[in-house]
Amino acid sequence: QVQLVESGGGLVQPGGSLRLSCAVSRSIHSISNLGWYRQAPGKQREFVARITPGGRIEYVDSVKGRFTISRDSAKNTLYLEMNSLKPDDTAVYYCNLNIVDSTLMYWGQGTQVTVSS
Repeated sequence: QVQLVESGGGLVQPGGSLRLSCAVSRSIHSISNLGWYRQAPGKQREFVARITPGGRIEYVDSVKGRFTISRDSAKNTLYLEMNSLKPDDTAVYYCNLNIVDSTLMYWGQGTQVTVSS
């Protein structure tokens, strides 16, 4: 079993920044895709960013140039640096771990990000 615990959400003004963290209970980054998803009120959960075991990174178009995903393998922690935040970025952000070549997938409990003046 793998546990994911997010932190770092909060209320920020438009144009501001936040850094989300996701602590992973086991050191399995070498066989796992790690990613961030978000769900806004009344909307479906959507993909935000992903990093593969080999370090390949993907972003949804709406956050390219503003968000940066990274991982610290020694700390078993995934990060999402979010800059130039917009009200449309308001959502609950979820950490996701997917074991490569398997159906095993784990989610964190989510952390609320609210962008408002």
